Amino acid sequence: MQPRTPLLCVLLSQVLMLTSAEGLDCTPGFQQKVFYIDQPAEFIKDQAILNLTFSDCKGNDKLRYEVSSPYFKVNNDGSLVALRNITAVGKTLFVHARTPHAEDMAELVIVGGKDIQGSLQDIFKFARTSPVPRQKRSIVVSPILIPENQRQPFPRDVGKVVDSDRPEGSKFRLTGKGVDQEPKGIFRINENTGSVSVTRTLDRETIATYQLFVETTDVNGKTLEGPVPLEVIVIDQNDNRPIFREGPYIGHVMEGSPTGTTVMRMTAFDADDPATDNALLRYNIRQQTPDKPSPNMFYIDPEKGDIVTVVSPALLDRETLENPKYELIIEAQDMAGLDVGLTGTATATIMIDDKNDHSPKFTKKEFQATVEEGAVGVIVNLTVEDKDDPTTGAWRAAYTIINGNPGQSFEIHTNPQTNEGMLSVVKPLDYEISAFHTLLIKVENEDPLVPDVSYGPSSTATVHITVLDVNEGPVFYPDPMMVTKRENISVGSVLLTVNATDPDSLQHQTIRYSVYKDPAGWLNINPINGTVDTRAVLDRESPFVHNSVYTALFLAIDSGNPPATGTGTLLITLEDVNDNAPFIYPTVAEVCDDAKNLSVVILGASDKDLHPNTDPFKFEIHKQAVPDKVWKISKINSPPCLPRYARPGEPFSESQQSKLPPAHHGDRFREATHDEHHRPQGTSVFLQELQSGLQRGRGPALQCHLSPAPLSLQFSLSVRTPDIRSLTTKFP
Repeated sequence: MQPRTPLLCVLLSQVLMLTSAEGLDCTPGFQQKVFYIDQPAEFIKDQAILNLTFSDCKGNDKLRYEVSSPYFKVNNDGSLVALRNITAVGKTLFVHARTPHAEDMAELVIVGGKDIQGSLQDIFKFARTSPVPRQKRSIVVSPILIPENQRQPFPRDVGKVVDSDRPEGSKFRLTGKGVDQEPKGIFRINENTGSVSVTRTLDRETIATYQLFVETTDVNGKTLEGPVPLEVIVIDQNDNRPIFREGPYIGHVMEGSPTGTTVMRMTAFDADDPATDNALLRYNIRQQTPDKPSPNMFYIDPEKGDIVTVVSPALLDRETLENPKYELIIEAQDMAGLDVGLTGTATATIMIDDKNDHSPKFTKKEFQATVEEGAVGVIVNLTVEDKDDPTTGAWRAAYTIINGNPGQSFEIHTNPQTNEGMLSVVKPLDYEISAFHTLLIKVENEDPLVPDVSYGPSSTATVHITVLDVNEGPVFYPDPMMVTKRENISVGSVLLTVNATDPDSLQHQTIRYSVYKDPAGWLNINPINGTVDTRAVLDRESPFVHNSVYTALFLAIDSGNPPATGTGTLLITLEDVNDNAPFIYPTVAEVCDDAKNLSVVILGASDKDLHPNTDPFKFEIHKQAVPDKVWKISKINSPPCLPRYARPGEPFSESQQSKLPPAHHGDRFREATHDEHHRPQGTSVFLQELQSGLQRGRGPALQCHLSPAPLSLQFSLSVRTPDIRSLTTKFP
């Protein structure tokens, strides 16, 4: 590979030793500025090429030489030596010599070398940097090259401007960025001599070049000539280490990958001049952890930073590696990897990824399980082994029942933590039907196997399941049991005979019956044969009957040890009979003696029975104690006008009282109340005059019989004689 020689020298500088050396016999610097090497650009390691002579006129204390190419060096005696065998190099080199008192630069021209570097004039850009047309000038300027990171003392002279035709009394003036523009004050010029000086340390990574302008002025400041551009080039020094800026660096490579497989690329950044070897990086692996099975599992391309595998595919077997994760310490070194170069490091983590090259295998060919009949849930865990990565589908198992499950009574699922197959009963098993079951189970991976691996006999297993007999409770059939009977049937009437069977047919157990829930206490059951009869009169209007249906529960108990119990439900639908008399509401009414409206009381009727044993109702008034008809019953066409009063036998609430016709307080009105403890029996209504000489209980009276009429039809009772003072109606 052809070595790279920088365009701008690593330590190139040009310091013009001016006024400090004027008038002395010794001139600091190289004895000549250009040296010629008369041979082709091919050199042998340690070959002495030529001798350079440099003097700072003060003994050359702490003299240091720096060469623009990393393949050469200058010894303390001034001899230029090749550091390695070189077959091609640019035709121009630069040597920089420096002591605390002086520094200078020399150009080395190699006869026969290729024009890779370019000449000094190319570097100084004489032709390219002048923005003005070519013309004859008296101001002569050359580019000034200043190494970065110079130390005290400051200011120090770095160059000189010459005016060959300067009028007497004229002065030099310097302008531009770094003089009178930010950053100000870095450069200045001696207005009389033209010496240019720098006042502080420069940093090439901050500003690489300064474009200044020189002109001459008269005593009044008027420009005489110029401005002429003056370029200041900051020469790079190797003062920045390579930095890995894109971390973390994590790469993956599939196990068994061929030798030379690229894993990842790592590149570093160097802030130094990319045109010099100061930023020319080389990469190497400093450390590999772990160092097994080989300490050199990987290689990094020194120029590109590509990390590749260098071991055989067999050594990249994830299942045999001590650790499938490798950590590499990667070093980047500038100066093309020479020992003098600066270094930076970063860690690369490489994961050996798994592929499905191992099929899962059952730990046993046969598994045993027992389960009680009627039970559901997991009955056995099937264990498997798989060498693949537990975090991937190459390890996760998928189980299938391939034989022995025609009734779909079993299911198998994977335990995500253990990878075991959890075999479950999902439909209760019956010992009396089958006491044994045999299943054939197959296991596979979620991910497909690699082409050269297949599932073998170890990927199937047999499960033998034994069903244990359990004393099951008797079962009623049908359940619920339903029967329809008329209410008020005689006590002792047989309703039905219940039937319960024992699922444990092989045990030949006996069954006894008992009443479990009978809310009204109406029923008996024969404990031997299950005959159900009545021990009380059935009443459809009982509060224990809902929607004409009475519900009772019975137990069937077998003779097992311990005994098992079954429960059966009996639903009795009761047919209605006309066993309830209708009742009138309200049971107490009041009227005024001077009421102008003859509709003095409103009546309603109800019946607990069902149609046709209820409505329509018929209201009658009979057995009037006076010869004349003084009462009349009329139908009201607007039934909603009757408020809902208390049921017969219940006292009125305040709200119900408020809905009665309004009363007039005074001697001419008296209220009749309902006698809770002694009320007349039957279905009669008593109407009684309470004033005008009639005694309570002895006046004209009439009796009213109720016959069926539509539920909640309403009627009015009219008073036809004006001499009736007040009226109270009472209904049983």
